[in-house]
Formats: sequence, C-alpha cells, structure tokens
Amino acid sequence: MCTFAAEKTMLFKKTMKKVLMSLVLTVLSVAGYAQSVVGTWVTEGGDSQVEIYQSGDNLCGKIIWLKQGDDQLDVHNPDKKMQSRKLVGVNILTGLTKKKGEKWEGGKIYNPKNGKTYKCSIWLEGNKLKVRGYVAMFHETQTWTRK
Repeated sequence: MCTFAAEKTMLFKKTMKKVLMSLVLTVLSVAGYAQSVVGTWVTEGGDSQVEIYQSGDNLCGKIIWLKQGDDQLDVHNPDKKMQSRKLVGVNILTGLTKKKGEKWEGGKIYNPKNGKTYKCSIWLEGNKLKVRGYVAMFHETQTWTRK
C-alpha cells in the first residue's frame, strides 16, 4: 500500500513539473512576441503602413502601403532628384538602436508630408507603438497600431 501511494505521489510531481515547464515556456514565448517592435504597423490616421525590420543591430522601417495608392511620389523631398521616386519602399525609419529596456533611440525618421528628417525614438506601450520625432527640445509623438 505504501509503494502505491509513493508511486502516485511521484507521478503527480512529474506531471506537475511538466505542466509548470509548459506554462513557463508559453509565458516566455508570448512575452517575447509582445515586446517585439518588428512587424507591420498602421500609422496614426491610417494613411500608411510601415514595416519595421531588424538590420544588424539597428531597426529600420519602410513604407509598404499608402491609402492614396502606390504611385505617390516623394514630392516634398528637398533633394530634387528624389522627388520622382515612389514613396512605397522608402525607408522612413533608420538607425534606431536598442537602449534601456525596450526603447529604441538614436535613429532618424523621414516625414514625406513635409520632406523633413527628425531625430527619432520608438517604444511599445502595451500593443501600441509610440513613435517620437525630435527637433531640439521639441517633440511630437504618434501612436501606431500593429496590423
């Protein structure tokens, strides 16, 4: 009778270890996914979609869709030679490096609506991406949503 109870206890312990390991692995994999800024994001206002991707130790982001159509040109670019290029495929986020926590800083963001480039940082707040452009001590922050 004692050996049956001991075997049952041992089996229970082994089963519990497997269940706990499965839970830990699931939580870790979900947390890893939730913290990734890599992916497709819909910009504030829904006018475009940007694909953020890893390039070495940096993050970059390119326009992959425009509400007004794929034939939109970079007409506000200060470089006259660039004004005839299509905006779809243009890298608007460049040089972002991971800093403290999940914040990416030190990069640049190009605004095709006015042709200007700003210092930039991005970070996640829940399932939203905060994108901040800087000029000196002034900044503007947009909220992008995951597609």
